[in-house]
Amino acid sequence: MNIFSDLLLQKQQPTREKKQQKGIQIKTEREIGIMRQSARIVATVLKEIMVMVEPGMTTADLDAYAEKRIRAMDAIPSFKGLYGFPASICASINDEAVHGIPNRKKVIKQGDVLKVDTGAFFQGFHGDSCITIGVGTVTPAAAKLIKVAEEALYKGIEQVREGAYLLDLAGAIQDHVEANGFSIVEDFTGHGVGRNLHEEPSVFNFRTREMPNVKLRAGMTIAIEPIINAGSKITKMMPDKWTAVTVDKSLSAQFEHTVLVTKDGYEILTDRDLV
Repeated sequence: MNIFSDLLLQKQQPTREKKQQKGIQIKTEREIGIMRQSARIVATVLKEIMVMVEPGMTTADLDAYAEKRIRAMDAIPSFKGLYGFPASICASINDEAVHGIPNRKKVIKQGDVLKVDTGAFFQGFHGDSCITIGVGTVTPAAAKLIKVAEEALYKGIEQVREGAYLLDLAGAIQDHVEANGFSIVEDFTGHGVGRNLHEEPSVFNFRTREMPNVKLRAGMTIAIEPIINAGSKITKMMPDKWTAVTVDKSLSAQFEHTVLVTKDGYEILTDRDLV
């Protein structure tokens, strides 16, 4: 899940969100161990959703499944109630870039580009991840968009190590996306993650001097999440005040992992290959 607007951040947060500590939080080995568990819960749920999605299901079906599975693993859905969000997943289809609200009337169709983003709060710590699913057979253009979005995430992750800077990640992501003819949504960024779902720093996916170019330190846990569009990078908010869509109705794709910074590189805590 991305950093929300200032207005949304001012809303009452649920009790599972601790009082925000100032600055970047370096996790202890004990805390990292718990985060591995919360992240594994998220990875498990997303891996199962990838298998079960089919045309005719609704996004509300996926939301109900995700909440049931998260709670069955002794965790709490991170998103539900956070800043007033009503569901356990964000389910965004086609030109919906991010924060789509699950709905019983939103039927998943053959060829859809479906983004599913979720988080789990386990023993005081959050895990956060997002996948994009091509439902059934998608167009070659949609397949390329999804492929490049996932590749861009890993291009960014590959830059992670103690001593690297956020601009190293951002530049690698931006270069790969733009080399393939796509654009990066700049309205939303990744973030630190831990005791709170959203912590410092903001993890941007494009070159900028408007946000701090933080030097990474071992023990940091960050959510890296590029959102890329087939057309314009600009999004607009829908009347529900949550769903952001592309202004030109072009397709959008997103991938996200919770990543631990280590002295020698990184560890992908939400790696679905490990579940």
